[in-house]
This record gives sequence, C-alpha cells and structure tokens, in this order.
Amino acid sequence: MAPQLPSSDMSTKPRMSGQALLLSISCFASLGVFCFGYDQGVMSGIITGPYFKAFFHRPTAYEVGTMVAILEIGAFITSLLAGRVGDVFGRKATLFTGAVIFTIGGSFQTFASGFKMMVFGRVISGFGVGFLSMIVPVYQSEISPAENRGKLACIEFTGNIFGYSTSVWIAYFTSYLTSDLSWRIPLFFQVVIGLLLAVGTLLIPESPRWLLDMDLDEEGMKILADLHGDGDLESPKAREEFREIKEGVIADRLVGDRSYRSMWKRYKYRVLIAMSAQAFAQLNGINVISYYAVLVFESAGWIGRDAILMTGINSIIYILSTVPTWYLVDMMGRRPILLSGAIIMATALSSVGYFLYLDKTYTPIAVVVSVITFNAAFGYSWGPIPWLYPPEILPNSFRAKGVSISTATNWIFNWVVGEATPILQEAIRWRVYPMHAFFCLCSFIIVYFGYPETMGVPLEEMDRLFGDSSQHDLEAASLIRPSSTEPPSLSKPGGAVGPQASFGDKVKSLFTGQLPNAGEGSGVGGATSYQSVGTRGDSD
Repeated sequence: MAPQLPSSDMSTKPRMSGQALLLSISCFASLGVFCFGYDQGVMSGIITGPYFKAFFHRPTAYEVGTMVAILEIGAFITSLLAGRVGDVFGRKATLFTGAVIFTIGGSFQTFASGFKMMVFGRVISGFGVGFLSMIVPVYQSEISPAENRGKLACIEFTGNIFGYSTSVWIAYFTSYLTSDLSWRIPLFFQVVIGLLLAVGTLLIPESPRWLLDMDLDEEGMKILADLHGDGDLESPKAREEFREIKEGVIADRLVGDRSYRSMWKRYKYRVLIAMSAQAFAQLNGINVISYYAVLVFESAGWIGRDAILMTGINSIIYILSTVPTWYLVDMMGRRPILLSGAIIMATALSSVGYFLYLDKTYTPIAVVVSVITFNAAFGYSWGPIPWLYPPEILPNSFRAKGVSISTATNWIFNWVVGEATPILQEAIRWRVYPMHAFFCLCSFIIVYFGYPETMGVPLEEMDRLFGDSSQHDLEAASLIRPSSTEPPSLSKPGGAVGPQASFGDKVKSLFTGQLPNAGEGSGVGGATSYQSVGTRGDSD
C-alpha cells in the first residue's frame, strides 16, 4: 500500500526560508571551501619556521614541494570519484564524507612523527578536499536562483580565501611559540573546522535538483518552496522552478546514456571550457604566491617572521578583493571580470619578476605592492569565476560528472605548480613570474574568443545559449507530457511515492551506468518515469 503524503500543515512549521535560507546555506557552503582554503595556506606559514625545519631535518626544496603539493594528488583522485558519488548518494552525503576524511587527514598531520607520516596525512586531507572542492560548487549552483547564482558562488569563494588568511595568521601568532607546537597547532585547526563542517552538513537541505532526479518530488518541492517561495508550497515561482527542473530531468532520461563518454561526445565544448577555466586559474600563478608567499617575500628581503607578517597583510587584502565581485558578477557578467583580471595579473607578475631582477633597496616594498596587486586581481576575477562557471554551464544530468573533471583539472595543475615552484625558484629565480604572466595573457585570449556570457541565464536554458542540443534531444523534449512535470500537491493525501533504492543498490550503481531509482516507477504528483514516457508516450 502506498504511503500517505503529509498534509499541507507540515509546511507551516516555523523554519528558515527565502533569502535568509539561501544566505545561510551559502555561508555554510563557504565553510566547505574554508577547509581547502585553510589546507592550501597552512603550509605556507610553517615551512620556514625553525622548529619545523629542525623536526624534518632541514628538508630540501623537493621535500618541501612534496609536503605542500602532495595534497593535490589526493584531491585529484577523489574529485574524479566525487561526480559519481554525488550522483548516487546525493550532495549532502558527499559533503559529509569529504568533511570526515578531511578531519582524519588533519589528525595525521598534527601528530606526524616524520616526513612519511606528514605526506600520508596530506594525501588523506587531499582526499577530503577533492570531495569538498567538487561538490560544494555543484550544490551551490543547484540551490541558487539565476539572478543570485553568481553572487552566492562568489560569497562561497570568499570563504575559501578567509580560510587561507586564517591559516597564515594562526601560523604567524604560533611562530612565537618556542616548541613544535608552533607548527602542530596550525595543523590541528584543520581537525576543528572539519568536525564543524561534518556536523553542520546534517542541518542543510539536500539539493532539490538531485531529489527530483531521484523522483523524490515531495521532498524536492518542499525545499524549492523554502528557497523560492518563503515556505509557501503554492508559490508560483517555486512551482515554476519545479516544472523547469523536472522537464530537464525527464528529457535527460529520454536521452538515456549518462556516462562520461556520452558527456564528452555531446558536450565536449562545454567540458573543455570548464577544464580550461580551472587550468588557467592555476597556470596564472596564484599558488606560486599562496603556497610560497613567505618564500617569495624572503627572496625580496623580508626575513623570518616579517615574511609571514607580510603574507598575512597580503591575505587580508586578498579577502577584501573578493567582496566587490559579489555584486559585479551579476551586473558586469563573467567575461569582463575574467578579461580585466587577466591583464592586471599579467602586469603585476611581470613587475614582481622585474623588481627581483633589479634587486635594489626598494625591491622589498615594490615586490609587496606587486604581489598584493596580483592577489587582489585574482581575488576578484580568476579566483571565484572558475568555480562558478563550470557547474552553471553543464546540464543537470552531467553536472556532477562535468564538475568532477574540471575540478580534477584544477588539482592536477595545482600539483604541477606546487611541486615545481620551489625547484624553479632555485633554478630560474625571478623568471618564474614572467612565465606565469604569459599564461595570464593566454587566458585573456581564450576567454575573449571562447567563453559565452552566462549572467542571468537559468541552468535549464544553457542548451539554448550553447546551441548544442541534438535533434534527438529536441525530439525527446517533445515527448514530455505536461502532467509529468506538474509539482506535487502536498495538501492532497494519498499520492504515490516511487520505490526508493536501498544503500546496497546505491553502492552497486557506483559501478553501473544507471542511477538508483532513476526511471523506475512514478514520482509524486504524476512525475512520469523514463520508462513510461519513453515507451507509452501519450497512449495512456
């Protein structure tokens, strides 16, 4: 016997909704990116400390680069897996998994007994970071309305930079400690924020787009009502959002194949854009500064704790530079921000190399000004936009998989830059910075000729923007009956709920091409399944 749907008075329970809920979710999602922002910056502040150097027996440039950059190898691996995990188990479960793994990795780093244990802990933390860095942008894009999607994603990136800045300042203050606690305390803070994120994940709603894809229409409609209708289940805006999402879900099922191969075949141009955005975010030189800012300032003449202080001051300006984009991204658009940022960054990096080459008395101040200018330009442009752009240009059926590939691209280039930088700083010295300035100019050209503007475009209308819907897609869309996309009426008990997949079924589906519960039975409110639409058409 089908379970009874709850009556509409369930929606009257007091709970957060509307803009307050969106902002709260965005702030919490920012805690997820705070984690990997902190993890990326924490090593920058401790690798030059005397107790850290002594404990690890004066590590070579290669060993320092490995301890810093090995995190990206772990992140690369799980960012590829996270797309499938996110599709099968949901966005919340993937977030929780990432937070727990991140916490475990932080524990190994905190209590490291030597180089090998530190590297092992960094890899484990990288596994957690890979899940978080992939799923947070997907989750954020899926709960955000088109008119605020850019702003909310940029608030999320500010959380990332706040994490980086926090790690630098904690390292600065603990540098006054005269023991190994000077580097163990900054590493332990990873455990604290990881636990907070894991607990907080239990309080946020699931992505309504994922719920509708799983035929959990009732739950999805409630969340859409909270997000877009201030909790009103009859809100026209929330119900229209439901119809648009459900139409896209059913059309995706009619197409059938949702594999990585199918995504590449059908949406190669979008995937390449997503990958290039993340690749240039790293090739443009940010982690030459973020990972090794203290070494950069030491090479310019700031020694010891003064170099950490300059890094901390730089990080505060870095945070502030991300705030204007909250408002500009949905006013100016994505393209103008990326283009202007690339020019300013190229100029600033060239200046860093030039002043280091001159090696004059004013070099320390000139390098600080140039680095701060670079970080500010990156913070408002190539910092947030590459995390916003991929999840919003990819279709719902391939969003998690596409973002997992773009995120993996970020981490592999992140690793290359992180591993090579200390070696290049010794080998070619000041020439490192003009090299990355050249990549900034390349990114300008790629964006100018290849990136379409997505400002204000609903996720379900990206096909029109890119014009890459096949004739089969259009024919499939024409088969969708209006009744199949009608929101569930929760005020009327007695609706049927489709059969839900067990945990075992979900695990099994990780190794198959079919999502659990996708296309089986009927969803709530007449949301017709893949099989019923694809085989019966309008005959019933």
